[in-house]
Amino acid sequence: MLDVRGLGKTYQGSGRQVEAVRDLTFTVKAGELVCLVGPSGCGKTTLLKCMGGLLAPTSGEVLLDGVPVTGPPPGMAIVFQEYGRSLFPWMRVADNVELPLKEKGLPKAKRLRLVTDALRSVGLPDAADAYPWQLSGGMQQRVAIARALAYEPQVLLMDEPFAAVDAQTRADLEDLVRVLWQERGITVLFVTHDIDEAVYLGERVVVLSASPTVVQDELHIDLPDERDQLHTRVSPRFTELRTHVYEQIQAAKRAARADRSAVSAASDGEGSAAG
Repeated sequence: MLDVRGLGKTYQGSGRQVEAVRDLTFTVKAGELVCLVGPSGCGKTTLLKCMGGLLAPTSGEVLLDGVPVTGPPPGMAIVFQEYGRSLFPWMRVADNVELPLKEKGLPKAKRLRLVTDALRSVGLPDAADAYPWQLSGGMQQRVAIARALAYEPQVLLMDEPFAAVDAQTRADLEDLVRVLWQERGITVLFVTHDIDEAVYLGERVVVLSASPTVVQDELHIDLPDERDQLHTRVSPRFTELRTHVYEQIQAAKRAARADRSAVSAASDGEGSAAG
């Protein structure tokens, strides 16, 4: 469903270049839930924006169901971390959810049916007439998820969507994502910096290196399909998997430090030779 081939992204400006993503290649199968995790600042959001057609890559390409992504594709929806910026505070919840459906040109009866179903699916059937600012942070993020679901996407991209909510709300939202994924069969790519979250949610975890980002490791998560916050997280296999991912991320950080030291030493050597 998603095919990332040799993706690279370099930012240019103010006389300098910053290589954020380097030759990144991986795939996501139809109906799969894959988590991307890596060190802070490794380029996860840059990657996701390139995959969602919001940012043009410097090299490589992204394919959605075999079609190159050159702009926001109609079969994809994105849920961002900052729900406060993605919801319009002057519009009621139902209107926020309905907005992209209007842009899609759907008839009113179908729009209302999709909005009602999406709000029910995220546990907010009675919130249609409320304004976002009247809801808690967790409820606002549920509205953002409902808006994505109502769009009926083939692929759902989620960019650290629970980083701004408290731990209890985060656990509830994690379980919600798995339920929605299982019920609807949507392909989900979930970006997170939280190792435990990646292992708990995913069928597969792709571990990214430090910037400039490449794939450090890919790990199949062989936990049971039915998971819960109480028992899954204390199982020996969960501990083994999260330890493996943690070790890979630490290895990525060590490699990045070694590279920086080598570059610094080379620069110092050139300076000495010039002097």
